[in-house]
Amino acid sequence: MKLKSILILCFLLSFVVVFAQQQISVSGVVTENATGDPAIGVSILVKGTTNGTVTDIDGNYSLSNVPNNATLVFSYIGMLTVEENVNGRSTINITMMEDVHALDEVVVIGYGTARKRDLTGSIVSVSASEIADRPSANPLASLQGKVAGVQIVNTGRAGQDPEIRIRGTNSINGYKPLYIVDGLFSDNISHINPSDVESMEILKDPSSLAIFGVRGANGVIIITTKKAKMGQTIVNLNTSFGYKEIYDRIDLTNAAQFKELYDEQRKNQGAQPYNYNHWGADTDWQDEMFQTGFITNNNISITGSGDKSRFYMGLGYTSEEGSIQTEKFSKITVNLNSEYNVTNFLKFGFQVNGAKNKTPDAKNVGSIVRAAPIAPVFYDYLDPLTNQTEKLLHTMPEFQRAQLWNPLVETYIRGNHNLGVNHRVAGNIYGEVNFLKNFTFRTTLSLDYTINEARAFSPVVYFYNPDIPGKENVQDRQSISQLKSTEYAAQGDHILTYQNTFDNVHSLTVMGGVTTNYREFSILNGTRRELLDNIYFTIPNDNHDKWWLSSLNSDGATNSSDQWRRFTMSYLLRALYSYDNKYLLNGSFRRDGSSVFRGVGNTWENFYSFGTAWVVSEEGFMKDQNAIDYLKLKGSWGVLGTENTGTSVYPTYPELTSVGSAVFGPNENIIPGYTKIYNVQDLKWEKTYSWEAGFEMNLLDQRLRIEPVYYSKRTKDIIVLLDSRGGAFNSLENLGDIENKGWELTASWNDQIGNSGLTYSIGANLTTINNKVISLGRDEGDAIYEGMARTVAGQPIAYFYGYQVKGIYQNNEDIKQSEPNNVFTVKPGDLKFSDVNGDGVIDQDDRTMIGKPTPDFTYGLNFNLGYKGFDFGVDMMGVYGNEIYRDWDTSSFAQFNYLMKRMNRWHGEGTSNWEPILEPSRAINRAYSNYYIEDGSFFRIRNVQLGYRFPESLLNKIYMKSLRVYANVQNLKTWSKNTGYTPEIGGSAVRSGVDGGTYPMPAIYTFGLNLTF
Repeated sequence: MKLKSILILCFLLSFVVVFAQQQISVSGVVTENATGDPAIGVSILVKGTTNGTVTDIDGNYSLSNVPNNATLVFSYIGMLTVEENVNGRSTINITMMEDVHALDEVVVIGYGTARKRDLTGSIVSVSASEIADRPSANPLASLQGKVAGVQIVNTGRAGQDPEIRIRGTNSINGYKPLYIVDGLFSDNISHINPSDVESMEILKDPSSLAIFGVRGANGVIIITTKKAKMGQTIVNLNTSFGYKEIYDRIDLTNAAQFKELYDEQRKNQGAQPYNYNHWGADTDWQDEMFQTGFITNNNISITGSGDKSRFYMGLGYTSEEGSIQTEKFSKITVNLNSEYNVTNFLKFGFQVNGAKNKTPDAKNVGSIVRAAPIAPVFYDYLDPLTNQTEKLLHTMPEFQRAQLWNPLVETYIRGNHNLGVNHRVAGNIYGEVNFLKNFTFRTTLSLDYTINEARAFSPVVYFYNPDIPGKENVQDRQSISQLKSTEYAAQGDHILTYQNTFDNVHSLTVMGGVTTNYREFSILNGTRRELLDNIYFTIPNDNHDKWWLSSLNSDGATNSSDQWRRFTMSYLLRALYSYDNKYLLNGSFRRDGSSVFRGVGNTWENFYSFGTAWVVSEEGFMKDQNAIDYLKLKGSWGVLGTENTGTSVYPTYPELTSVGSAVFGPNENIIPGYTKIYNVQDLKWEKTYSWEAGFEMNLLDQRLRIEPVYYSKRTKDIIVLLDSRGGAFNSLENLGDIENKGWELTASWNDQIGNSGLTYSIGANLTTINNKVISLGRDEGDAIYEGMARTVAGQPIAYFYGYQVKGIYQNNEDIKQSEPNNVFTVKPGDLKFSDVNGDGVIDQDDRTMIGKPTPDFTYGLNFNLGYKGFDFGVDMMGVYGNEIYRDWDTSSFAQFNYLMKRMNRWHGEGTSNWEPILEPSRAINRAYSNYYIEDGSFFRIRNVQLGYRFPESLLNKIYMKSLRVYANVQNLKTWSKNTGYTPEIGGSAVRSGVDGGTYPMPAIYTFGLNLTF
């Protein structure tokens, strides 16, 4: 019986083994999750065996002799490895996820490429999938909150470029980074279609920036456009449409509230009550001016390739209406590139990007928020001569009529009266030859040509004014202005690269070359005006074909022009060395020769950097632990250059200014005198001395990635204009010194939940910014003032300078008990300033820092989910620690509408200790003070997107490769404390964060599809 039981058990075990080893064939399709494209060349291997295959150009694979209980391993460089249990299935389709931690990822570093793991600095790569489906005409706008160290200020205006600062503001003379599109240096990328972008690399550290010489100190953003991939013929259509809406309105008084406050104000001024007989409206000017704008983005691309050639063509069209009526932006783009392999060592190619932008007739919001709500919008005027009714705009009340027109003048009468068009073509041709096994020589000749044209017509304007008979003529002339500018850039890069590996442990890449860059710019503009009495032929207000300078006579003609040229020649050298993938050393050198400072003999300047890294995780002592998968310690130091030249394109050739005249000669001729506006010193380039240190660490089976970096940048030899003092004349000198330092932290978690098919990722970044002006020349007397913005040694650049408010004077006794004010006459209800220096009086020495536009830190958060064909993503961002100066709601010449908070004004003892009396003639309440300072911190849900990718089994039946539909919401919600339309306020290097009536930021809702066949 025992023997029988043993025989039965052996039989059952042998049956299980035979069943488990049953061989089947497995086939399927492998696609890329980000694009839906077929994943070509993916390796499929039966785990634990050598039985495997790879996918073809359509992502298909077939594998025989697979045990029905086996595990298939799908792997590809740059993708997360997938292990899938067969479980007897004959069809297995796999979607490959991008491995954001891929250490062998190749990135563009300027004049070449490198493996990311071989670099010693901070380079961030952004893929096409992160920007392609966003409703932004400029791809840079979609980076907001995604990259540590990069502060992006977006604007709600249709088609307007974002403002970008990388690791702070380096100089009083500029902050803009350098853009490089397919190798060509550029100041902006407005001609690029986001759907044509393959990748963007943001370079921040000295080891990667020094190779760009005098253009590298403010950071570099490298854009690589899409090109055809070998073995593929693909047609892609990406289209979206939607609308935009303003939800965050400014809280202003209505008609009844306005009357209450204005009556009180007139009483405070000793004036008679205002007569509202003709001013009984209750107009919400924000409702009258704002609109729901339509937006659409449409792109189609065709790629094809053969054994020796490949070709890419992309066409795009964008149309976007502004949030104010009559505003509209449109953009047509084309991207062409082709490459031909003559032999296996020689190839040629070309690339062209072209764009035609029609810029919107941009309107300002100042009149919207200042116009009195008691004024009607229109009036049906009956002409007594013709007995015809004419719809006229209603004038404003006399207390603001001279400074403020009916806001609808800009849309109802002058809408679409500023016509602008930009034509731009940029591209290159190149040839590349490989020789002697390890050498590559590449020559690239690039050209960028831009033409800007603009015309504007200002017609005679009539209003209905109830205080006078007939129509009121508030503009007694018609005028036309016209301008045309051209900008041209030519660049030649001649690069030799040597790359080799010795003894399987020494890896060396050396690049050397020569590059030239020539730029020129010219602009010509003119204006003609005709007074009403001289108008014989009225220019049609609705026919823009008549809006040319020649349509008016030349009696009131004016014109002006400007132009400049600049040439740079450079020698380059860079070396990347790696020993056993553990010890890394980078070094670069660039010698720039420029025409800018040739006049003082400082034509040439050197820039250089060094970087090193240690991949600790490759050491033997790290092999016995499981927590840390990858650890690299890194640091770099370098001297970078900036192209800033102060107030002039030709700083060594100062302009002349009139200094009076004198009488000479027997005929008593009056001869004017001129002198230079400043003396030229030994000028040279501004230099930034930069270093950083940090580490990269991947943990827990590559799921967690952490990268903290400390950075420090100090820009010396900043060009400053010193005012005359003590008999010395104005001079332009290299005396400025500004420091920026802080931390950058990037962290992410990527994982999937078991075999459920649910994947998720969480990412975050944080950047601290500590900005300080070290020197601006001699002392505080050299401080730079831009209104309330002040730049001086020892403080952050462009900080807000004014008085500290500690309350309101409640009565005359309060005034007597307080420090005497030696600057302003004070009365009860006025702002009470603090005695900052403690000398017992209020004077100009009590002005101090009341805020700063530079945030303490910026941050971004993102969350993504994927389940089968569905994907969901949320991007969030914010800034903290900066202030905004409100500068749009006060005037001593006109009475504006009131903010709602003025309902809490001081109107008697104890009624308010912050909002001053309603009396605009009191200068103390208009002085620069922290009464106008607002918290600039905010948090925004920047983008939310839900998408669905249709299954391959369905698409194969209709001959499609992929189809994804999606819905997107941009700027869903913003939490802020400022009273203006948006807390995002840019500006110049020495004046930013000043809200003078900033354009609102709309929420944008779009729906789209991405189709590939």
